[in-house]
Amino acid sequence: MAHDFQVVVDTADPHVLADWWAETLGWPVEPTDEDFIREMIAKGYAKEEETRTYHGSLVWRTGAAIRHPDSPPEGPPRRILFQEVPEPKTVKNRLHIDVWVGADNVEATLEKLTSRGAKFLHRGRQGPHSWVTMADPEGNEFCIS
Repeated sequence: MAHDFQVVVDTADPHVLADWWAETLGWPVEPTDEDFIREMIAKGYAKEEETRTYHGSLVWRTGAAIRHPDSPPEGPPRRILFQEVPEPKTVKNRLHIDVWVGADNVEATLEKLTSRGAKFLHRGRQGPHSWVTMADPEGNEFCIS
């Protein structure tokens, strides 16, 4: 049986990194449900310090997610979750995201992403296939091809 999954990225600031990746992939950030958050606090399931205001909305402090625009409204979404962790990234990722932009768009995408805070790491090639390895603003490696 095949399983659905989501990708989870550890981060110092889930909302900022979710915004960066949402713009990079063209995926929307999942909307916040302020009424639900307030209800969880009122019922004692959560505390005020577990929230923050981001872009004028009440959000959970420790997480934010982006969702593929074609994800079904019901059932498991195609999603990337960004979760707050206290420690900074210190070593190379053992898993990374490949973003397919098309061979004709790699150089323009490289320039656009570096102007938004990504870092160029190196170029790779295997047979007729080539890619550019980069790091997002928090140092998480990814490739464009």
